[in-house]
Amino acid sequence: DLGSICTTVPKAMHNSLWDTTTISYSGCAAQLFFFVFFISAEYFLLTTMCYDRYVSICKPLHYGTFLGSRACAHMAAAAWASAQCFLNALLHTANTFSLPLCHGNALGQFFCEIPQILKLSCSKSHLRELGLIAVSAYLGLGCFVFIVFSYVQIFRAVLRIPSEQGRHKAFSTCLPHLAMVSLFLSTAAFAHLKPPSSSSPSLDLSVSVLYSVVPPALNPLIYSLRNQELKAAVRRLITGQLQKH
Repeated sequence: DLGSICTTVPKAMHNSLWDTTTISYSGCAAQLFFFVFFISAEYFLLTTMCYDRYVSICKPLHYGTFLGSRACAHMAAAAWASAQCFLNALLHTANTFSLPLCHGNALGQFFCEIPQILKLSCSKSHLRELGLIAVSAYLGLGCFVFIVFSYVQIFRAVLRIPSEQGRHKAFSTCLPHLAMVSLFLSTAAFAHLKPPSSSSPSLDLSVSVLYSVVPPALNPLIYSLRNQELKAAVRRLITGQLQKH
């Protein structure tokens, strides 16, 4: 989450504060590479968290066995160390910046986004765009199928819970994650798959913020505030500050 935001937001804030809109060619390529890398890692981590929700609701008695601290550390490390994140970022960056850019050098975006760079190409980039989409679909399809299958099983298990309080507790466990996954996937897919005819600067900017900034910014807040120890610490901090005043 921190990596995703730090790749795009600081440069955008710098440009806004200094009233400039420039970025070097190499800086743009580096920004694109790291952005795709962190977004890919984010997707794999969201998939891992989906497995956590599945086990906690569908197999609660086996949670300690399937998802101990060591298992969680291994899955998180696998998401980060996966060659797919690096390969995905490398292929997208290499394919995008191998195109000749002759339609100016102004991106209608606050960071170097693939669709905006492809608009500047003077070559027939449709095959390259299809290739990029095919690579992303291949790498992400397995995670998407796993997420859908897991939530189908989760909702089936929740609906079998007899008490309303139990169903509410189960839904509250998985709904924040489902909301973030839905927002992340829907806006990212729309940003990269929408036809050029439906594109507008304000729409492009809004959609890009929704998938590149909002989920990484809200994830720590949503999941941290579900931690009872953290909530107790925040209450003590606020209470202490109020007592001082």
